[in-house]
Amino acid sequence: MKGEAVDILLIEDNSADVELTLRTFKKNNIANRVVVIRDGEEALDYLFMRNSFEEREEGRPKLILLDLKLPKVSGLEILKAIKSDEKLRVIPTVVLTSSREENDLIESYNLGANSYIVKPVDFNGFQEAVKNLGLYWLLLNRAPERDI
Repeated sequence: MKGEAVDILLIEDNSADVELTLRTFKKNNIANRVVVIRDGEEALDYLFMRNSFEEREEGRPKLILLDLKLPKVSGLEILKAIKSDEKLRVIPTVVLTSSREENDLIESYNLGANSYIVKPVDFNGFQEAVKNLGLYWLLLNRAPERDI
C-alpha cells in the first residue's frame, strides 16, 4: 500500500457512518487523505505495519478517529495498543462512538484517549461533530512532527 502518508485513520465498521464522515470532510474542504479500516484486527495490522500492511509507507497518521464497538478487536484494545507504543502514543486519538456507557468513557480516558465524542443520532448533529473534529484536530491542534 505505497503512496502518500495518511492524515486521518478512520477506524469504523458502520458503512453509513464512514460515508457520512467522508462526505462531511469533503463538504467542509477537509482534503486530508483518509484511510478507512473496518475492523479492529485490521486496524492493529495497519498501525503496526504487519500482515497485509507490512509494505505500506512508513509514517503515522495525524489523527485517529476510533469507534469502540468493532469486530474482532475492540476499540479499547486498539486504544491501549496505540497509547502503549512509543511511536504511536503521540497521535491524537479521538474516540467517536455511539456508546454512552460511563465505563467506556472512563476506560477510554484512562487508556489515553485525547477526546471522547458520542455520535449524535441525527444526521445534522453527526455532520457538525465530524466537521468540528476535523477543523480542530487537523487545523488548530499542533502535534509533534517527529518521534519524541
